[in-house]
Amino acid sequence: MKKPVLVIMAAGMGSRYGGLKQIDPVSDRGEIILDFSLYDAMMAGFKDAIFIIRKEHRKAFDELMRDRAGKHLNIKYAFQELTDLPDGYTVPEGREKPWGTCHAVLSARKLIDRPFAVINADDYYGPDAFMKIYDFLNKSQEETAGGHGSGVGAAKPGDSEFRGRENERRAENEYTFAMVGYKLSNTLTENGHVSRGICEVSSDGYLAGITERTKIMKKDGDIVFLGEDGETWEKVSPGATASMNFWGFTKHMIGEMEKAFPKFLDQIYLNDPLKGEYYLPAAVESLIGDGKATVRVLRSSDRWYGVTYKEDKPSVTAALRAMKDKGLYPEKLWL
Repeated sequence: MKKPVLVIMAAGMGSRYGGLKQIDPVSDRGEIILDFSLYDAMMAGFKDAIFIIRKEHRKAFDELMRDRAGKHLNIKYAFQELTDLPDGYTVPEGREKPWGTCHAVLSARKLIDRPFAVINADDYYGPDAFMKIYDFLNKSQEETAGGHGSGVGAAKPGDSEFRGRENERRAENEYTFAMVGYKLSNTLTENGHVSRGICEVSSDGYLAGITERTKIMKKDGDIVFLGEDGETWEKVSPGATASMNFWGFTKHMIGEMEKAFPKFLDQIYLNDPLKGEYYLPAAVESLIGDGKATVRVLRSSDRWYGVTYKEDKPSVTAALRAMKDKGLYPEKLWL
């Protein structure tokens, strides 16, 4: 049985930060945020990683990984290319922006043959998230592959009733996904607004919906977001569950995204041909709405860190330094 693989979305242009922020050092050892994520992933049990990058960044990532995580993880690369579209579709004239997070993951479709986790390259998620997602994917795969209970009056292997139950169980597990959820107050920056997916979670811990808020920030002691009218600031609970694009999927998600991509492209071409994107939350919500998938929300108590703005870097560096001082990480991550 193949172990889960980690898929890292690293093709983003980092427009607000002004450069290839994924490989910008955040420690006095020259480590980047991604080093900490890969270390946490390795400690959780991941042994394989797929980087989704722009082709022109291959050499930079090769050099970066060679003496770091590349010595401990099996690393492969997939290239997100604007022209990688379904038959019959072409890039609209003037479009330069990538097609979004679903398209990024689909760039690695030929390499994904097992359960996989998805993260952003430039977000610090914390060790708790990686342990929870790895355990979820591992157990889900084991349950899909086999294992059953027995007892007095239970259906036995070979019985048609047993086979029917096994098929139902496998089908359910194949479309049971996961998302790491963070406390909203643990995902903000002091230096401006951020975009977050605010999650509706059912009483039994499953994702019921995600509302994308593009401008969330701290204001006068509250957490607020800019309303749909573009003028009114509305309050949101600090304890609300936020998605940071840390997902766990079975390999069946690839096929679902491929099938849905043309429909999303049709909407993009119609409404926003130069900037519209195919987002993971939208694809997930569509499957939930159709009753085809469920998404378990794995809550993390860790704090998110990221360099959304240049001004964020000192606080991120200080936080990671403090974690090393507390023994949460070794002084040098890669030996």
